[in-house]
Amino acid sequence: MPAHAPGSARRRISRRQMLLASAGLVALPWCHRGQAQTLQPLNPKLSGDLYPIHDPCLIKAADTYYLFCTTPRADAPAQIPWYRSNDLLRWERGGHVLTELPTWAKREIPKAQTCWAPDISFFDGQYYLYYACSTFGSNHSVVGLATNTSLDPHAPGFGWRDRGLVLQSQSHDDFNAIDPNRVADLEGRHWLAFGSFWSGLKIVQIDPHSGLPLADAPRHNLARRPRPPDAIEAVCIIQRAGNYYLFASFDFCCRGADSSYYTVVGRSQEILGPYVDRNGKPMLEGGGTLVLAAGTGEDRWRGPGHVAVVRDGEKDFIVYHSYDASHDGRPTLRIAPLGWTSDNWPVAFV
Repeated sequence: MPAHAPGSARRRISRRQMLLASAGLVALPWCHRGQAQTLQPLNPKLSGDLYPIHDPCLIKAADTYYLFCTTPRADAPAQIPWYRSNDLLRWERGGHVLTELPTWAKREIPKAQTCWAPDISFFDGQYYLYYACSTFGSNHSVVGLATNTSLDPHAPGFGWRDRGLVLQSQSHDDFNAIDPNRVADLEGRHWLAFGSFWSGLKIVQIDPHSGLPLADAPRHNLARRPRPPDAIEAVCIIQRAGNYYLFASFDFCCRGADSSYYTVVGRSQEILGPYVDRNGKPMLEGGGTLVLAAGTGEDRWRGPGHVAVVRDGEKDFIVYHSYDASHDGRPTLRIAPLGWTSDNWPVAFV
């Protein structure tokens, strides 16, 4: 059973969700003042190659969905596995983006073993795949970029080209250059959001064509958790109905069934913020309205987070990983339709 299922009149509220709500940090999705349309969950229908998938991102090209994720250590030296599906339900593994960790990344981060947290986007006839390299618990990190003209390996001209370094952070910095997410604003400017722990989530303006930061472009603060735990990462920004929505993961991933990840959202009328949650609390002060959370004890799916939000026509989907407590806590692909309340707040139907 999923941890919660919005749209049902009778729901079992987990102890974790009640604690989060009573602390004033988040609002329970089914307590929203505006009601969302009822959508049918997809997760029970997913099949095929669903694990190990960690930090997924998703895009649709023609009639095929393509998914990219963090490289499992067992896959090395190949990097960034990709998957495909024609219906969002049945998934098959396709291959890898890179044959090995790029030389420049090994030089910058000698102890890095795999590429993390890819982000896929399409602009001006080209696919941009950002990724991160680091070591666990360190902010000595880099963001790299690979590009391609097609995602179909049989298409003429298919081939990933690594473009090298995009961003970096050193151990003396107050930020961490991982978990990239590219977004275009309503004025046509392009941005790269990123960040994990330390002083929180950041954003920097980039050149739309090269995908690299503009010369001397400043970093802007988006969200942070100023009080312990300071765990915040996995930014994803979308635009809808005149607002920008910032999704982020709170607490801790990568601990299997003991992971405490959960996903929150805030919104702003400006790409640079300030982002606030449903109760008006700024995300720079630790605010965030609950979107995805796991229960405790008997609940199978733990630590839902590191989301990507994908728009397919007029339908929105939130793509994420959860740890399967029934199978040794393995990271598993999850996809939920994303509904919207009458006052434009997202509700995930898991």
